[in-house]
Amino acid sequence: MKVTGVLPLFLPLYRRLWPGRLVELSMTLLKATALEAAILAGHLLLYPTGLTQERRSPALPCEDGATRLPDRPGAPVVLLHGFIDNRSVFVLLRRNLVRNGRQRVESLNYSPLTCDIRTAAELLGRHVEEICERTGNAQVDIVGHSLGGLIARYYVQCLGGDLRVRTLVTLGTPHSGTRAVPLASAHPIVRQMRPGSEVIEELTRPAPGCRTRFVSFWSDLDSVMDPLETACIDHPDLDVLNVRVTGIGHLALPVHPAVAAGIRDALDNTLPEEPLSDGLTVA
Repeated sequence: MKVTGVLPLFLPLYRRLWPGRLVELSMTLLKATALEAAILAGHLLLYPTGLTQERRSPALPCEDGATRLPDRPGAPVVLLHGFIDNRSVFVLLRRNLVRNGRQRVESLNYSPLTCDIRTAAELLGRHVEEICERTGNAQVDIVGHSLGGLIARYYVQCLGGDLRVRTLVTLGTPHSGTRAVPLASAHPIVRQMRPGSEVIEELTRPAPGCRTRFVSFWSDLDSVMDPLETACIDHPDLDVLNVRVTGIGHLALPVHPAVAAGIRDALDNTLPEEPLSDGLTVA
């Protein structure tokens, strides 16, 4: 998403919380806004480093003398970025997973010119098949941020990806469609992320026997989700755990260490069947 300033990104959230009273923003919201701005600035610096597809290489070495935990057996982890983004958004999360024993963590870049979620889901499917063939694993886990989570869900539900995907973790993904940033609707893939689009409608259809486990992290300060609850998965046929995150915004979800810990627990299947009443508080 092209951002020409930080404030416009948060105006929809401000209006929902305090119509006409922006001066009275809470300290939590101010901290979240400052964090989003800092993450955006840092990500813009890192963005060029993620323009190309990553090289297939051994796990990242630990830095500064840190000790990496013993490798854990398990499925490879595939990281899938959001709209007009690239794999650089996962620099910190990838390092966190590797340091905590994940043997294989890989990222997939899809083109910013991609205009169809279905096409991107087919690309993801080919990438997953290549990983399974190369590593000898029958399944992978996927972590998708924003649009990346929607692409992965379409692959799982509509293209038979539940055979290959053990756990799908989504971070700030508009599962029911989002009305935020209306001017962005000029882009076809943004229109597919709107409530009532053909893609969103396809994801509401029955999915009996779907084998993938879904864990959706959603934030109560996510200005890109309108309404906020669209980042939750609500489907009677899916094995879903929705985890509320309190105190951070959209850009912080793939970066914050507390969310990273929650992602590790989700991949290890150690999250409780029902989230705590207060969710995950990181403020």
